Amino acid sequence: EENQFIVDDVSKIIKEAIESTIGGNAYQHDKVNNWTGQVVENCLSMLTKEQKPYKYIVTSMIMQKNGAGLHTASSCYWNN
Repeated sequence: EENQFIVDDVSKIIKEAIESTIGGNAYQHDKVNNWTGQVVENCLSMLTKEQKPYKYIVTSMIMQKNGAGLHTASSCYWNN
């Protein structure tokens, strides 16, 4: 069906948003807040372009692999 939620398509969108924002960059504490926001906004932008009748909630977490701090960002899209 045209409006079916396809997990593989959404996963591809998420991966594209992460790659376009972070790419191959190593963890950089001073950029994490910006990266989390950009990943969320890129995901929402690409998901809404699909014009599916869904409400989206996107949460982004970026952590350094040494057990250190945690930074998060989230956003929602509700059509009117």
